[in-house]
Amino acid sequence: MEKKFKSLSIAHFLSKFGTENDCFEHLVQLKWGNKYACGHCGNKKYCKAVRLYDRQCSRCSYIESPTSGTIFHKIKFSLVKAFQIVYFLATNKKGISSCQLARTLQLRQKTCWLFKQKIMRAMESTNRHPLEGNVEIVEFEIGHISKKEDRELKDTTQKVLIAIEKKSLGASRIYATELQDLGVDICRKFILKKVSLDATIHAIDKSPFNNLKSEGLMVELFDSSNTKMNSSTSKRVVNCLKNWITTIHCNVKYLQQYLDEYCYRHNRHLMKEEIIDDLLGRMVRHKPAPYKTFIV
Repeated sequence: MEKKFKSLSIAHFLSKFGTENDCFEHLVQLKWGNKYACGHCGNKKYCKAVRLYDRQCSRCSYIESPTSGTIFHKIKFSLVKAFQIVYFLATNKKGISSCQLARTLQLRQKTCWLFKQKIMRAMESTNRHPLEGNVEIVEFEIGHISKKEDRELKDTTQKVLIAIEKKSLGASRIYATELQDLGVDICRKFILKKVSLDATIHAIDKSPFNNLKSEGLMVELFDSSNTKMNSSTSKRVVNCLKNWITTIHCNVKYLQQYLDEYCYRHNRHLMKEEIIDDLLGRMVRHKPAPYKTFIV
């Protein structure tokens, strides 16, 4: 039976996943449960393979492991350590850097960084739950301009577009995307993916948002000085995101992955213990993310 988490303590987590076998058994339940299907031919019947937890299709003899075809595909270090990285990343409210993970788990910093990037891929929105009700669209810049040794200015600022679902006096859910420029197509695609057609959108009156009404969206455009576009809620969300990026990760490289992580954590802040199981499930359902895709 699949293990559900009743506590967020590290002691309880380690009691559940203290060995490689514990981790493999959980991956088996998440990947197949009682509904095995061959990844090669779709056959529903299998037999045991040579290695424990592997399954061999009874029709085509294709052998599949619990980690194949998932984020854990071809993992090079202990599954126990990998599960612990998931734990710390999911439960630490302010996030955790790869350097801190390396010190805590006694792994190489590069190993922690690369596996963390894989986990963040699984945190990317599935676009199945668009924002509803009153949604505020805000554009802002993150990063800074610094002086190099030769006194030349280095601009590391990047534009970000964020959609904030507002309920009562707070922000219920958020989605954000990195912008190369505030182009009409980029803004349009982002809003159509992340915002429900029944939502009411509040945005600043500028060209990228002027054509949204033609898409069937309810849009209210305001001047930048309007109090509705300078609410304490949107300012708080933007400032918290900026502070989180700059204090935990120090720079804006790989910005979209960090935006996905922040939005994932914010949108599930009420899940408590369930967030670990949710993240592990996403990692099992996500296609493999080879390390070479992260190296520029």
